Amino acid sequence: MSIRSERRFDPLLIIPAMILVGLGIVMVYSASFAIAGERYRDSYFFLKKQAMAAALGIAVMFCLAKLDYHRWQILAIPLLTLSGVLLGILILPGMRHEVGGSARWLRLSFFSFQPGELAKFALVIYLAHSLTKKEGKMKSFKAGFLPYILILGVFFALVLKQPDFGTGIVFVALVFLLLFAAGTRLLFLGSAVVAVLPVLFFLVTRAHYRLERLLIYLNPWSDPGHAGFQIIQSFLAFGAGKLLGVGLGDGRQKLFFLPEVHTDFIFSVIGEELGLVGVTLVMGLFVFLILRGFWACYRAPDLFGNYLALGMTLLIGLQTLLNMGVVMGLLPTKGSTLPFISHGGTSLMVNLMAVGILLNISSQGVKLGDENHHGRGGNRRASLPGPGSGGSL
Repeated sequence: MSIRSERRFDPLLIIPAMILVGLGIVMVYSASFAIAGERYRDSYFFLKKQAMAAALGIAVMFCLAKLDYHRWQILAIPLLTLSGVLLGILILPGMRHEVGGSARWLRLSFFSFQPGELAKFALVIYLAHSLTKKEGKMKSFKAGFLPYILILGVFFALVLKQPDFGTGIVFVALVFLLLFAAGTRLLFLGSAVVAVLPVLFFLVTRAHYRLERLLIYLNPWSDPGHAGFQIIQSFLAFGAGKLLGVGLGDGRQKLFFLPEVHTDFIFSVIGEELGLVGVTLVMGLFVFLILRGFWACYRAPDLFGNYLALGMTLLIGLQTLLNMGVVMGLLPTKGSTLPFISHGGTSLMVNLMAVGILLNISSQGVKLGDENHHGRGGNRRASLPGPGSGGSL
C-alpha cells in the first residue's frame, strides 16, 4: 500500500511524547551526575548516552511514522522468532551481561541492549497479525486461546530465567488484554487466571527475594535498613518535594541514598525536585498520550490497525502504570523503567517506535463522518473490539 503525501501526523501524539523525551534527558542528568562522576569520572556519562538514544529513537520514530503499518504483518513471525532466540541466548553462560543480579542485557562490541524490550514489541505485532487472521475464530479454545497461551508460557519462562518477573507480568497483561479485546471467551481467560495463581504463589515463595519484596511491600518499615530501604527513600523523596519541589538539580535522595535512581526510580527524583505539580504534569502527559493512542485505535481503518494501535498503546501504558505504582509503593518493588524518561536506550527506542507506528495508523485513520463510506477499511466502522464480539468490529 502506498503512502500518500497529504497524510499528516497527529501533533497531539507527537507533542506529549517529545516533551516526555526532553524531560527524560534533563532528569537523567539531574539524577545521574553524582553517580556518573563517581563511577566513570564523567558526570555527563549517562546524559550523553540518553541524548544519543533519544536522537536515534526520534529519527526511527519519524521513519516508522511514514512506513505503512500493514508492512509489519510480514515481519510479525520473524520478529517474534528473533526475540525468542535472543531471550534464549540470555540463558547461555558467557553470553549475557549481568547488572544488579539480573542478566537482561546482551552486550556486543560497542553497545548492549535488552531482548526483553524487543520481545514486548514483537509480541504486540504478532498478536495484532494473528488475531486479525483469526477473526471469527476467537471463541474456539483450540484456535483462539491455546496457541497464545503456549507462546506466552515460553516467553514468560525465558524472562523468568534472567530473572525479570516484571517483563513477564507485562507479557501476561498484553496477551490477556488483547485476547479480551478480540473476543476470546471470558471462561477461558478466567480459568487461565485461576490456574496461574498457584504457579505465581510458587514462584514468589520459591525465590527468597520475591517473597521478601512482597512482605516489604506490606510493611516497608519492618526492615528499613535493608529490604525496605529503597521504597522508604522513595517515600522520603516524594515527601520532600511537597507542592513545588526543592528545585531542579537540588534533590538529595539521588546522592547515593536512593538506588537505581536514574532508571527504575527516576519518578521519585521528579517528585522531589519538581513536587506535586511536576508529578501531576508528567502523569497528565502520559494520560494524554495514552488516550491519543486509544483514539488512533478507534479511528484505525481496519482490524489489524485496531489491534496494533491498541497493543502499542497498552505497551506504553502498562509499563507506565507498573513503574509509577512501584515507586509510589502501590505495587511490590520490581525493576521497571518509566517510558521515555528512565535511562535506558532499548526501552526508549522501543517506546518511540511504538509512537511512530501509532502516528502512521492515526494518519490513515477514518475521518469522522466517513465511517460508513467505502474505503481502505471497507464499510466497517473502526472501533475498539470488545469482549463477545468474536473479533469483529
